[in-house]
Amino acid sequence: MKWSSPRLPLLCSFLTLLVVGASGFRICAYSMQDFNILKAKNFLLVHTLTRIVSRCDITLLQEVSDPDGSAIKILESSLNRYENYTYRALTSVGLGNSPDNMQQYVFIYRNDTVNVTDQHQYRKAQSFLREPFVVKFHSEKTEIKDFILVPLDSDHDRAVQEMDRLYDVFLEVTKKWNNTNVMFLGDFHASCGYMTRANKKNIRLFTNSKFTWLIGDRVDTTVTNQANCAYDRIVVHGRPLLEAIRPLSAKVFNFAKEFKLTKTRALALSDHLPVEVRLKGSALLLQAMPLLILLSMSAIVQSFLSAL
Repeated sequence: MKWSSPRLPLLCSFLTLLVVGASGFRICAYSMQDFNILKAKNFLLVHTLTRIVSRCDITLLQEVSDPDGSAIKILESSLNRYENYTYRALTSVGLGNSPDNMQQYVFIYRNDTVNVTDQHQYRKAQSFLREPFVVKFHSEKTEIKDFILVPLDSDHDRAVQEMDRLYDVFLEVTKKWNNTNVMFLGDFHASCGYMTRANKKNIRLFTNSKFTWLIGDRVDTTVTNQANCAYDRIVVHGRPLLEAIRPLSAKVFNFAKEFKLTKTRALALSDHLPVEVRLKGSALLLQAMPLLILLSMSAIVQSFLSAL
């Protein structure tokens, strides 16, 4: 007996809304350690990466070396083959200080829950090794509808200076879009030998109280046991965006532990762990939740009865 019904697409839409409303809207950042076509052709690596990225509505990938886009296309195909959402990728140009050291920022997002409304490549001579590729997003599923993501994969030799210069990026994009709901995320090298407690007085994202660091200094964002460093960070500006974040949702996702992988298997992807945070669902969606549950249950019952 085959169970099929014209109501199933509607049911799937309802269930998608229920999942988003219940779990919140997840934003993630993962430093990939040279994700290129060779890694993309490794089925086990792409399978693991698909499981990591599929948890998130938006994922920032760093250290991507994919000039023709073929590696990201393989990941996109994997996500769209196995997941219930439609994923799209937005990629920066190659950034770096030499032809042999060009890398890209890549945002992979669920087109069902969020849209890109604008993008901006920050350009200022000698400010960053890899200038932030800033993206403005809009989602009807979140309490904050329009927000800006600013990525940074810092040069470890100039980590303090580059973290401080994120404030200049903030001034530029908030003026450009008249929106101060800004989140900074990525591998800042904001720990251990690259940033000390004394360095904080030279970083405006620390000295200005309007910025909140959601990943603390004592959090370990590395895979190996040899290091215990909070390299990867998430920082938000302003009270409206901060209040739109689910309390205590900013954390490291230890996929090796979650997926029961060996350290060797995890390190094949990167020596970093992803960081993430969740935004609260929209008030209208939460208010509609009881009705959505009733409609979904009704659709399930009717579909089952029609199959008998």
